[in-house]
Amino acid sequence: MANLSEIQERISSIKDTMKITNAMYMISTNKLRRAKQALENTEPYFTKLDDLIASVLTHAPHISHEVFGNLAELSQEKRRKGFIVITADKGLAGSYNHNVLKLAEESLKKPRRTYELYVVGQVGEHYFRRRHYNIDESFHYTAQNPTLNRARNIAERVMERFINNELDEVFIIYTRMMSSTEVEPTITRILPLSREDYEAEGEYARVPMFPSPEAVLSSVAPVCVAGYIYSALVESYCCEQNARVNAMQSATDAGSEMLHELSIQYNRVRQAKITQEITEVAGGAKALRRNK
Repeated sequence: MANLSEIQERISSIKDTMKITNAMYMISTNKLRRAKQALENTEPYFTKLDDLIASVLTHAPHISHEVFGNLAELSQEKRRKGFIVITADKGLAGSYNHNVLKLAEESLKKPRRTYELYVVGQVGEHYFRRRHYNIDESFHYTAQNPTLNRARNIAERVMERFINNELDEVFIIYTRMMSSTEVEPTITRILPLSREDYEAEGEYARVPMFPSPEAVLSSVAPVCVAGYIYSALVESYCCEQNARVNAMQSATDAGSEMLHELSIQYNRVRQAKITQEITEVAGGAKALRRNK
């Protein structure tokens, strides 16, 4: 059994660790709140852009544009695919990184002729490099600071590859927040755009298009792609902070349980020590009386 000083050291160490987990809990809670607000603030803007594309397709249903691609002529095996994988820059977030990396690796291992890999987050970058995957580009500092400007940079990179016919499809692999307690890794295609995903609604469906539909699509489509990426970045960031909140809460709760158990153990050892000291004193007094 450990002595009193060893138990005291463990109690002190756990209390110090709990101060850290509590601080990280508060920080992640604040970041989660701000990230959710940022996502809510930008959603109406990109919803209007989607409506605008829907309006273009309503007025020009037979329009042919490069953003819609031509996948019908390509089999799955011949399609050149690009994957944007969003992870965190650090751990201590439960299974957040593990789940999205597992989905990404499953997607990359499927039989395909070629793929390009774009990684957001240092955890993902280190993971794929250790396993000797070829990373075409890593976007640093984006996981912890998802901004519309960073989303545009990623969108411009993959749009350039797609428009130049170097990629046939682009997917984004990220973590969706299904509810406040449930998250899910998911894979979504962002290029080419799908006509079926757009339904003409609202005022844009009744407004004539000026300039030409082609010009509108050429201008709006890249912004929409950046919006999809930004939404995925922010939602992943929300899920990361949510996972970190839960992980830090679990760590704090575990620390409290350990402190409770150590307190009981400390009291038992202390009582045993006091009992031993009393026994020794009583034994010594008895021996003195016998000697007299």
